[in-house]
Amino acid sequence: MPRIFALSAIAAVLLLSPLLHAQQYPNKPIRIIVPFPPGDTLDTTSRLMAPKILERLGQSIVVDNRVGSAGQLGLELAAHASPDGYTIVGGQGGNLVVQPHTYKKMPYDTFKDFVPIANVTRNYLGLVVNAGGQHKTLKDFVNYGRANAGKLAFASNGEGGFPHMAIEMMRLAGGFTYLHVPYKGSAQIVTEILGNRIDATILGIGSIAPFIQGGRLRLLAVTSPTRAALFPDVPAMAEILPGYDSRGWFGYLAPAGTPPKIVALLNAEINRALNAPEIREKLEATGLTVLNESPEAFAKTLREDYDIYGKLIKTIGLQPQ
Repeated sequence: MPRIFALSAIAAVLLLSPLLHAQQYPNKPIRIIVPFPPGDTLDTTSRLMAPKILERLGQSIVVDNRVGSAGQLGLELAAHASPDGYTIVGGQGGNLVVQPHTYKKMPYDTFKDFVPIANVTRNYLGLVVNAGGQHKTLKDFVNYGRANAGKLAFASNGEGGFPHMAIEMMRLAGGFTYLHVPYKGSAQIVTEILGNRIDATILGIGSIAPFIQGGRLRLLAVTSPTRAALFPDVPAMAEILPGYDSRGWFGYLAPAGTPPKIVALLNAEINRALNAPEIREKLEATGLTVLNESPEAFAKTLREDYDIYGKLIKTIGLQPQ
């Protein structure tokens, strides 16, 4: 009888331990794995919010850049971390909802290995050409593509990447064909456009804004469904191609099994930090829209975008590599 009682007591402690842990949380620094290099959008966002979270929770936020495999390395590390709330990870559409369709083998499962915490920002991309080139407006550009099949040379940062998907959505909506030229990064793409070796690209607005504002690149359209506050005179793609909407997003997740109370606390503190006026202003100046969403809303976005890009990839016939 005593042995049965002891085993029952141990079982009760084990069952209660996540709850007890959640009530004491946090009692040590929290690590945010950023799967991209310093200066990237998620890195900047994480470092801006860290002091605000420290003020509220009394624990440091350690930003841990783990770069590699198109953002997969950092997510893989987080997927295998202890689900105790002391390791969370940043992610975006490319490595959470697009790559699962374009890679034969993924080191994590977006829906089984993670629990969403918060989708924190949305961004839009921009269609740009050489400012001194022949393409002056979005309408002219689309009409040229329709009349000159396969002659437009479009650059992206890699086949199957998020910008490539935005270009493919434009192709399908616009009814034209093009030559796809993949590069390793946005800096190389901009150099090629400025050298008139490539006609156009679609890239995140943050990486091309300085060249637009400096008069070297011409922004023909933004990929958000409405015009962007940063460039109010530039049309949205949907004004010429109805229904077009290709926006990225950035969010935070925790390893699957993280207690719901910890997820709820992290969601509240992350949203509170990023919606502080001084932080919100800095992020919006880079073309980001700051969100304030629940874990459930982020889960809905993940599922919807996973299905959207899965359908798109099948439509264009892109084979997993």
